[in-house]
This record gives sequence, C-alpha cells and structure tokens, in this order.
Amino acid sequence: MKNTIKLIKNCLVLMLFTSMALLSCSDDFTNRPSEDSILLDDYYETNVQVATATNAMYNRTWFQFHNKFFFAIGEIGSGNMMSFSSDVSAMRNFSITGSDQELLAGWRSLWANVAQANSIINFLEDRVGPQVDEEVLQNTIGEAYFMRATAYFYLVRLWGPVPIIENSLDYATNPLINTNRVEDVYELIRRDYQQAINRLYEKTRSGNYPQNAKVSKGSAKAMLAKVHLYNGNYQEARTLAQEVINSGEFKLLGGAELPSKSFADLFTYQNNNNEESIFSLQWKVNGVYGNASNCNTQFGISNGTISTSNASYGGVFSPSQDILGLYDSNDLRRRETIMFPGTTYPEILAKNGSNFGPLVVPPADQIGGQNAGAAIKKYCIGVVNGDVTGKADAWAMMENCTYIMRYSELLLIHAEAVLAGGASTSDPAALNSFNAVRNRAGLSSLSSITFNDIFTERRKELAFEGDYWYDLGRIPRSQAIAIMSAQNRGDQNNPAYFTPEEADFILPYPSNDVAKNPKLLDPPVPYVFN
Repeated sequence: MKNTIKLIKNCLVLMLFTSMALLSCSDDFTNRPSEDSILLDDYYETNVQVATATNAMYNRTWFQFHNKFFFAIGEIGSGNMMSFSSDVSAMRNFSITGSDQELLAGWRSLWANVAQANSIINFLEDRVGPQVDEEVLQNTIGEAYFMRATAYFYLVRLWGPVPIIENSLDYATNPLINTNRVEDVYELIRRDYQQAINRLYEKTRSGNYPQNAKVSKGSAKAMLAKVHLYNGNYQEARTLAQEVINSGEFKLLGGAELPSKSFADLFTYQNNNNEESIFSLQWKVNGVYGNASNCNTQFGISNGTISTSNASYGGVFSPSQDILGLYDSNDLRRRETIMFPGTTYPEILAKNGSNFGPLVVPPADQIGGQNAGAAIKKYCIGVVNGDVTGKADAWAMMENCTYIMRYSELLLIHAEAVLAGGASTSDPAALNSFNAVRNRAGLSSLSSITFNDIFTERRKELAFEGDYWYDLGRIPRSQAIAIMSAQNRGDQNNPAYFTPEEADFILPYPSNDVAKNPKLLDPPVPYVFN
C-alpha cells in the first residue's frame, strides 16, 4: 500500500489525457501532471480537510472546458451564438478539425476531471485518519463520482466512443488504450450517478447561499434523470424527476415559492448558489489564472467607447441572428437573455468614455463585438461595482457561477418524461412542471403540450447556458439538420447559412492525442464492469 501511495504522489495520479491545456505538458502522452492533482499522502486528518478535497473540482479542473469550448460548441455550434473570432468560430460553419486548440483544451479539461475524480474514488478511503467521520468521507467520494459522471456525460455526447478509465494508475505505463462503446460509457455514467446518490448528503436549498454551493443527493438524481431522458428511459427519468420535485430541495426564483425573486436574479453575483441551482461551477477570484469566469467580458458590449467589462476587449460571443426573434415581446426572459438596442439596465454599471453609469444599450450598429446588432445579457454583470458584482482578477475574470443544471430544466425533463415520446399530453403532472417554467417567464399556461413545445421552451429557458447543441444531438438527425440549415449564422448585414452533415454531430478526436494514442481511431470495444 505504501508503494502504491508513493507512486500516486510521484506521478501526481497520472492518466491518459490528464492535464488541462493551460498548464505545461510534457511530450509523453500519459505524462501530463496537473497542479490540481490530489496528493493522497498523510493529509486527510480532519473532516474539514476531507470536505475541501473536491473544491478544485468545482472550478479549476473545468476552466479550459468552460472558458471558450463550452460556448463554442454548445452555443455557436447549435446556432444560438455567433462569432467571427478564429479561436471559437469553427462550429459556426461546422469546419472544426482535430487540430483546433479549443477542442483540445476542452477534451483535456474533461479528462482532468476524470483523473481527479479517480484519485479520490480509488484512494481517499485509505488515506483518512480515524477522526474523520464516515459520512464526511462518503459525501466527498460521492462528489467525485458525480464529477466523473458529469465529465463522461459531456465526453460521450461530444465524441461518442471514448476510453472508460475507472482507475488512472491502470494506464500509467500503458498509454495505448481503445475507446469503449457508447452504451458502455452511458452505463458507467448511470452507475456513477447512482453511487453519488447513495453517498451524497440530502439537502434543502435555503437562503443561505454559500451552503448551497456543493452538489447533493438531489443534484445527482436530477442529472441521472437527464441521462435517462437522453437514453429514452422515460419511466426512470420521470420517477427520479418526481422524487426531486417532491423533495422540495430546489425552487424556481420568481416561482410560486419564491415570488420576491425573478428570472433576472438567476444571473447576478449576489444570487450565486440560489435555490434553483442544481449544479453550478464555483468560480473564485484569487489571483490565479483559471479559477474565475470570463463570461462577463466575452458576452458583454465593447465598442471602443462603451464597455461592460474591466477588460480592454469584449463581445467575443454574440447572439445569432436566428435567436433574436425567438422570444415573444411579453416573455420576461427576452430582456434578461439578450441585450437589444435602447434597453436600459440600471443594475449593470458600464463605462462610457471616461464616465461610469447604468448601461443603456447603444444602437445596433454601435454595439460592437461581432456586428450582431445585439449582445448577450446572461452572465453579463458589468464593470466591477462592489457587492453588486464582486471583484475581478487581473484578467477581468469574475465569480458569477456557471449553471450546468437548474431546477427549471429538471421541471422540463419531468414534463418530457411524462410525455414519454407521445404526440401530446394533457397530463396534470406534465402541465404543472411545464407551466411553472412558462408562468415564471410571464407567459400563460398551456392545456396540452407536445415535444416541440417542450423542445422550444428548453431553448428559450436555457439559451446561452451551453445546452442547445446537446438537445439538437438527441433528436433525429434529419430534423436537427433541417433546424440548423435554416438558421441565419451571419451578422446583421450579411446573412449566412450552413448545412451540417451527420458526421458533424460527433467531434473529431484531437489530432495531438490521436498521434500519441492511435487506438482512439480503432473500433470501440466492449467494457467489462466489475
């Protein structure tokens, strides 16, 4: 055991694809040490030490996945956003290749999450002192299972067959490894979320927001419900979603239980880790690059005169022309999702020349960015403004959390699971969930709903939150291609249309890693579970 632990320390829990692109990497395919690797050597002596072992897995290990790749694929690829910036624009016309640097960064970041989770799952239990409470230990291991499942859920939806690695040390001396079948990857994901459900604390999300930051048993049930929905296991998805709803753990901001809040409050710094957050990335401004979020800069307005960021640039991502007409004028989400010309945002401090004041969105031809004629409102919180925004680091990155899943999505999953592939439903349970999301947006209830109603509502509710690409990927390819081919992916003056092919829905493996592990291109093999 001692030799094994020493090997862990010396190798920093080496694994295939472990490091993140922001850190230096050696030329050896398997030797990519991360500054955030868990060192399991005589450290975990108290409950606090064990409970904080997963802290970096809520931010730093996700950074290079989230910083650009998350939006370049999930939003530009899906047609919600557009950009002409060369580092993120490849999916605008489905031209991404294995040499794309943001693709490599996203891939490595997800594998870094797998590596970190593996080190905790496999070795933490043997490295805690007798004074550590069992429930604290099991909750921490449950968090690791949750993170590994979530990383794999992204990997399989983006790349299809990928290697299943449950113990990174198994491959420390054997960097050549086959991919595994998609159905086996999903089996691992389901097992991992179930392990998380078995181990994580039960919680009720309260108004004490810092206590809501980490995932819970309900978080794992909600994510597993989503996995079941993707797999067409509607009864399982419905059962889990209903359990989460009945638990009362989560609530809609601006819904019947929290009428003093609103949809707008979801994307403010003060409401990080609110009652609606099922799982969100926890960004921290601590002077270290890669620990905070760049969304405020990348989404806001920067036209040389008006800026909503402390950075010298901005507006790398913008709304697509296609999404500008998505919302009805009376939909409360419209103003809080997209910044249209002439709209005033008293809560956003902006710089106008040398002056500072509430943001008034300039005319369409003066917004800047990508010449979209509008800008992205979600996650744009403005120039640093005390407790309203929190602080920014030297790179103008901030601490507003990024949602991976909100309660509103769980309600829409529940409605879709009740529909269960049928043509329509007027089932009261489905309508209650679906209409709760609509009503919060100021829209009237529907008495019967179809899949298209739910699918469209998901796009309106979750726009710019990195999910629409995966929604398009789970419907029939011909239907998705028809939707995407009709999207205007140009700017406000130059319409542009592109038609994806079926192969475009699965990304290429990074060329760098294929060169080191050619087996990535071999046919996937079955995985034997213990």
